[in-house]
Amino acid sequence: MQEKTSREPVHVKKRKHESVMDKYEKVPRRMQTEPEKELIHLLPIKDKSGIIPQTMEKPVFTTCFTLDTLFLQFSGLHRMKKRIQKKWRKQRIKKLKELRAMLMEQDPNVAVIVRKLVMVSLMEIFKDIVPSYKIRPLTEAEKATKVKKETQKLREFEEGLVSQYKFYLENLEQTIKDWKQRKLKKSNVISLKAYKGLAEIAVKCLCELLVALPHFNFHNNIIVLIVPLMNDASKMISELCCEAVRKLFKQDKLGYASLGVVKVISGLVRGRNYDVRPEVLKVFLHLRIKEVELQKDAEDIAPKKRFMTYKEKRKNLSRMQRKWRKAEEKLERELLEAEASESKEKKLKLHTETLNIVFVTYFRILKKAQKSPLLPAVLEGLAKFAHLINVEFFDDLVIVLHSLIASGGLSYRESLHCILSAFHILSGQGDVLNIDPMKFYTHLYKTLFSLHAGRTNDDVEIVLQSLDVMFARRRKQVSQQRALAFLKRLSTLALHVLPNSSVGILATNRVFMQMFPRMDLLLDNESQGSGVYLPELDEPEHCNAQNTALWELHLLQRHYHPTVRTFATHLSVGAPAEGSAALPLDLSQRPATELFEAYSMRGMTFNPPVAAVTPRRKCLSVSPPTARAVPVLRGVRGAALPERGWDSGQETGQCLSKDEHKLFKAAETEEDNGETRVSLGAYSGDNWENYLGVLPAVWLFLTDCGSI
Repeated sequence: MQEKTSREPVHVKKRKHESVMDKYEKVPRRMQTEPEKELIHLLPIKDKSGIIPQTMEKPVFTTCFTLDTLFLQFSGLHRMKKRIQKKWRKQRIKKLKELRAMLMEQDPNVAVIVRKLVMVSLMEIFKDIVPSYKIRPLTEAEKATKVKKETQKLREFEEGLVSQYKFYLENLEQTIKDWKQRKLKKSNVISLKAYKGLAEIAVKCLCELLVALPHFNFHNNIIVLIVPLMNDASKMISELCCEAVRKLFKQDKLGYASLGVVKVISGLVRGRNYDVRPEVLKVFLHLRIKEVELQKDAEDIAPKKRFMTYKEKRKNLSRMQRKWRKAEEKLERELLEAEASESKEKKLKLHTETLNIVFVTYFRILKKAQKSPLLPAVLEGLAKFAHLINVEFFDDLVIVLHSLIASGGLSYRESLHCILSAFHILSGQGDVLNIDPMKFYTHLYKTLFSLHAGRTNDDVEIVLQSLDVMFARRRKQVSQQRALAFLKRLSTLALHVLPNSSVGILATNRVFMQMFPRMDLLLDNESQGSGVYLPELDEPEHCNAQNTALWELHLLQRHYHPTVRTFATHLSVGAPAEGSAALPLDLSQRPATELFEAYSMRGMTFNPPVAAVTPRRKCLSVSPPTARAVPVLRGVRGAALPERGWDSGQETGQCLSKDEHKLFKAAETEEDNGETRVSLGAYSGDNWENYLGVLPAVWLFLTDCGSI
């Protein structure tokens, strides 16, 4: 430190002259035994005194020796993820082999997770880079031929892609087989419990490839792996495989993949002696054969394009016209080839073969395994594809269906599918057969009361479909007595089911009343016939339905659902097509099954939405000295309240007191279009009988408590 000179101010001498070293020496010495705590600076706080800085100690996580293994595992896993992402981005065939080798990861810390990641990564890579065509192997002559450099690169790419795809599928197959056989190799580092998770990922990858790559190589091998797993003991794996097959059926337009799956399923059912899950057969319901057959019928009716022969052109056209016609025909042929990439005859042949295998499977079960749990799925499938069955089998099939119903071993749902299948057969090409379906009408008539508002409510849809086939499509073969009996029983059933079923049933009744003559007999109370109506009789032809009335419509007009009330009011006046009582277009032009779905409450919603509740008005209150009853006469519907004046000099029994007159003033009488409307408390309306019943008088009691 420099010495002070005489030029320094005088007051400097008054300060304490201490050097920096002296200050440092005076500080007590302390050994640093603890590491300095790192601080985190937070947002400051400002108050009246100023800005106050805020800090907190950074938390220090001490790693125990038990976390060493976990740390190594996550560090190795992070390193593996980086490698997978790097190879995924490059998407080189040469790197696929290295990536596929990671499926045999031996590090016990990360083996399970790495193998799962590699399986899913390879699946996504193949979905991205696989071409939209099938790669065939090259012949020896093609290999010996010299080609361009680009063509040679394409061949190498395709060859390597098919090779790696094959090895990948073999690895997935081996993983599933090892898990199914509960077999682990001696060198395996994965436990049996963890191997189950690997097998589930392998099944998911196969299901994705089954749906995403139906055109590529080894698709039949994937089908052979997936179909047996549809009957697996694990419910999750079974549902995964069934859902994948359903998606494949829905999106398969050509029919190749569907035919392959149907063949394998048929062999599985027969090989397991019909001991498979019902879900295995229910996937047949998602085949797209019905749509294609309908298009095929329209194409057969349409005239086919015919081109002129050379002789016809030479005879009828000039040289210039022949030249123009030749160019036009060439262009038309090219357009036809571009529009129909697949031959329609070939597509029809594939669908016919597929349908034959499906029906063979169904008929085997009907013949050899009638008590099998597969029977409901078979009957449901027959109901869907019955119109495509060959006429040769109609007679025998109807006999089998009737014997199943007569045996009494079927549930009501199975019997409904039997009835629907039989009438699908008889309503199509089966019209030429001499078969009496009266036994099926009788059984349906007897089965109707098995339905109710509980869990059987959803089966009303099958009944609506059956009624459409039995009556709407066969109206010329249905007698009036049969139609009246079904109309009466369906109206009774509408009182016991949920609103959507009631709407569907009343829509079917509307079709009955418009299609069959003299259905208005049931709307007339005075019409009389021979005999008495027997509602307990299960014979629709002999229950004397013409001697009853549709009193159910009067109750349904008071239903809580507005659409049910609309239909009931419409039917009670004879179901007119025009006029003020006609239905709106959104109800009259929709079939019963569509209305059933539209007003369903499966999603816990009400259609139409419930209107907001208006707050109730406060009740009137008076405090008379004594309780007194005042009659309000309602002799005629819509009649006005009797006008009674009051006079303080008259007796109480002959007129109203002041308090009573105040009450009648509060009970407002409103003139609305010439009718008297009465509002009292929370009620407002011109028809008290709808809410209070048909009563000659309504009594208003005035009590000491002062409330009404």
